[in-house]
Amino acid sequence: MKKNLLIIGSSQGVYGGIEAYMIALAEAASSWEEFDVKLCFKIIEGADAVENLVQSAEAVCKQVYFVRRGSKELVDLLKWADVLHVQNMPPDIVFPARFMSKKVFLTVHNRRLPELNLHNLIWRFSIRFAYRRWFNSNFVWGTWENGKKSSNSDCVPTVCRLPTAWCPPEQRKGFLFVGRWIENKGIQEILKAYALGNFDPNEYPLTILGDGPLKPVVLSMIDDLKIKHVNMPGFVDDATKQKYLSSTRWLLAPARTQEDLGLTPIEARSVGVPSIVTRDGGLPEAGGAASLIVEPGDVEGLARCMQMAATMDETEYQRRGKLAKDTLEGFLKPMDFYRTSYNN
Repeated sequence: MKKNLLIIGSSQGVYGGIEAYMIALAEAASSWEEFDVKLCFKIIEGADAVENLVQSAEAVCKQVYFVRRGSKELVDLLKWADVLHVQNMPPDIVFPARFMSKKVFLTVHNRRLPELNLHNLIWRFSIRFAYRRWFNSNFVWGTWENGKKSSNSDCVPTVCRLPTAWCPPEQRKGFLFVGRWIENKGIQEILKAYALGNFDPNEYPLTILGDGPLKPVVLSMIDDLKIKHVNMPGFVDDATKQKYLSSTRWLLAPARTQEDLGLTPIEARSVGVPSIVTRDGGLPEAGGAASLIVEPGDVEGLARCMQMAATMDETEYQRRGKLAKDTLEGFLKPMDFYRTSYNN
C-alpha cells in the first residue's frame, strides 16, 4: 500500500530557492513507487502564484495545489497525508499535522531571529514537533541549537535541479552575479570593486543577472563610476542561466544579509566554477574550500579578491574549479536520502 507524501511550504507565489527545492523533491519522489505525492504551496496573504511557478511545479508533479492559510483545502491535504515534508515550521501546518498523528519532517531554511515576540516564540515551539529537523546550513543550525545538538536534528543543505552545462575552464570569462537586485546583496560593492580593479573588459567582463527595486541605483552607479562594460540581461530562463554560470570565470556572492545558505555558489560549484563570497551566514559553506572569502561590505577587500582571481595562473584556477565540483558530492545529500528517511 502506498504512503501519502505531502511536500508543503509557505510561498510568496514566485519561483525562489525554497520553491525550487520543493519542486526538486516532488520530481524525485514522483518516481518512487511506494509514494503517492502531492506538492502544496501555501500562498501568503496578498500574494498570488505567478505563471512560472505554476508551470515549473506542474511539469514535474501530477498533483499540485495552491492554498490559503486556514482553508478547507489545506485541512483536507493534511488529513490525506501520512508523511509531511514541511518547509520551516509554520504552526498552522505543524500543529494540526501532529494532532492528527502524522509524521512531520522539517527543512529549516531560515536562521532563528533573536526578537522575543509572539510570532517567534510560537515558531520556536512549533519546531519541536518534528520527527526530524534538517537545517540547510551549519550557520542556520547554530542559531536554533547553539550548543548541544538534538539527536533528531542534522545539517542537510537544500538543493534544486543543479546545472549540467559545461564550459572548458580556459574558455571562461569574467565575473557573474545572479540574484534579486535588493539592498545588502552586494551589488553596489561589486560595482565599486569592479571600478577599482580597472579590469580588461574582454577577459573580465561583468555580468549581473536579475532585476529588482535597486535597478535605478545600479544604473546610476554605473554612470557615476564610468563603468563601460556591464552586461545586464535581466531575468533569464533556466537554460540561459546555466550557460552564464558555466561560462563565467568566477561567481560573485558578496552579500551582507546573514545569508542562510546561498544557492548560486552551489550551482556554480556543480559546473566547476569557483566563487568569491563574503564571510556572511552560510555563504562560506555554500562556496566551499575553493572559494575566496572577503568580509561583508569590504569594497577594497572585494577588489583585492577580484584582482587575485583575475591574475590567478591557469593551473591554480583549474585546481580550484575541480575542488569546487569534487567537494560538492560530499556536501550535498542524494535524493535517496529523503526516500530512506520518509520510509523509516
